[in-house]
Amino acid sequence: MSAETSPGMNGDGPGLQPASRLEAGNIADLVAAAARRGPQYPALIDGPTARRLTWSELDAVVDGEARRLLAAGVAPGDRVAIRLPTGVAFCVALFGVLRAGGVVVPLPTSSPGPELARIVADSGAGVLIADQDAVDGAEARVLPPPELTLSAKPDPVSVRTRGDDLAVLSYTSGTSGPPRAAMLSHRALLANARQCGKLRPMPVNAADRVLLALPLFHVYGLGPGLLQVASVGATAVLLPRFDAEEALDAIVRLRVTTVVGVPPMYAAWLGLPSDRLREGMATVRLLTSGAAPLGPEVAAAVRAATGLDVFEGYGLTETGPVVTTTLAGGHAKPGSVGRPLPGVELRLVDSDGMPLAEDDDGDTGRVSVRGPNLFSGYWPDGEHGPDADGWFRTGDVGYLDSDGDLHLVDRASDLIIVNGFNVYPHEVEHVLLELDGVVEAAVVGVPDGGTGEAVKAVVVQADGAGLSAADVREHCAARVAKFKVPAVVEFAESLPHSPTGKVARRVLRG
Repeated sequence: MSAETSPGMNGDGPGLQPASRLEAGNIADLVAAAARRGPQYPALIDGPTARRLTWSELDAVVDGEARRLLAAGVAPGDRVAIRLPTGVAFCVALFGVLRAGGVVVPLPTSSPGPELARIVADSGAGVLIADQDAVDGAEARVLPPPELTLSAKPDPVSVRTRGDDLAVLSYTSGTSGPPRAAMLSHRALLANARQCGKLRPMPVNAADRVLLALPLFHVYGLGPGLLQVASVGATAVLLPRFDAEEALDAIVRLRVTTVVGVPPMYAAWLGLPSDRLREGMATVRLLTSGAAPLGPEVAAAVRAATGLDVFEGYGLTETGPVVTTTLAGGHAKPGSVGRPLPGVELRLVDSDGMPLAEDDDGDTGRVSVRGPNLFSGYWPDGEHGPDADGWFRTGDVGYLDSDGDLHLVDRASDLIIVNGFNVYPHEVEHVLLELDGVVEAAVVGVPDGGTGEAVKAVVVQADGAGLSAADVREHCAARVAKFKVPAVVEFAESLPHSPTGKVARRVLRG
């Protein structure tokens, strides 16, 4: 079936259209709009090499990538997996898939073959854009990274999409099972970009150079990072990985003005001499943090070293992702994740989903949100998405202070967050039980100064098994992503259980 006539997910979905008939609602439209406003303005800068693409050049190579995918048989609505590090190639691949009407399935670069194969199979992705040596076990046609230079400018590609058409399948460990994909539409991601753009001060403005040392396969790097840059036509400075010295050097060399960060980044920067940090951040106007709680002591230390506040936000993959930020209140507020974005509603509910009474100021409840930025449910059938009234219960527990700012106090699940990435204990426990000699195992999260939380495994082994912590880590490293591998391994004669037979995880955390 040709791309021109192929139906999308919703029956009469996307189809190839002349440029003059392009309908609003495709994320790749952000690139075209930025190219019209500032064709010669830098769009992407590779941090290590300082190589750059202007918005006009990016728009052209995205057209070239979309043409390549259509020629390879990718039809609108088809899922295309991308497994590339943060960099120019990832950005081109992402926008190219979307411009061709496809659905992006971003994959962690650290995932071993078995986990990668499970995600590719579950998503139904028939094409995988990746380095050839990084795709063992995936049953999909592999395409190499996109071309970043063109001998001739290709004809523009325009694919008609509706706002509710699926744009990204973002796999995230939930609270009741193994990783599953949140269905994020063009509408949801574009809505969140617009919501962030209404904040004052703006998290990203057109004159900014934004440091993106975050994994772009994660929705935090993708939404508040890359898509926010594209929505205002700013410049992204891309680093394939974060290193405190290298990132600070890139800030100086490339005159970065805004940092989209996570708590471990700021903790690592605090390990550098304070005068070096202050001088290195002389061009920076704004520091933001998300994906995991930022300790008030870290925020205070960053301000003391740099003179800059860190504005903290909160969100989830399912919310596109940003829900609240201290930018909404106009000032940093350590310990709080701020107020809802414009256009986002937030309320606290009890375990039955009923809103807390208005006079329950300071009482804790489960965070529930509503807005156009919410996901469409979980792949493939949209289950467990927003309810009939548009509300989605996040599973996080918090309270609102007298200013209306949200404070998170706990999670309503045993979810572990490592460097902003979700780890579901049951998934790792299942892998541990596949190791010969393991009788029983439990996984919990424990505090970690570098990653926020670390995975801790408590293992009961059979008599004479002779397993070591290194054996356990090696077994896990071959089967799950690096951030899910237990950083702490303890052996016990037995695990503590509740009267109903459940593992008492609270005891294990201690």
